[in-house]
Amino acid sequence: MPLEKPEDYPLLDTSKDYCVHCARSDGTMKSYEEALEGMTGFMVKTQGIDETAAQDMAAILMAKMPAWRDHESPRNKR
Repeated sequence: MPLEKPEDYPLLDTSKDYCVHCARSDGTMKSYEEALEGMTGFMVKTQGIDETAAQDMAAILMAKMPAWRDHESPRNKR
């Protein structure tokens, strides 16, 4: 998600390097697993793809995001 306006950031805090979808309600960053689960579910629901494919796609996308760039993806452990 592009971080273009304050509403894109958790609690409108533009100093964060993650978006509202990667944040908990208190503004702290979700764990990688929480974010991956959320993005996977979103893709299954909105794009109608199976969960394995959605998780692979989510992991690829998350690897390009600053907050998750250096995280070991579960898809590399298969």
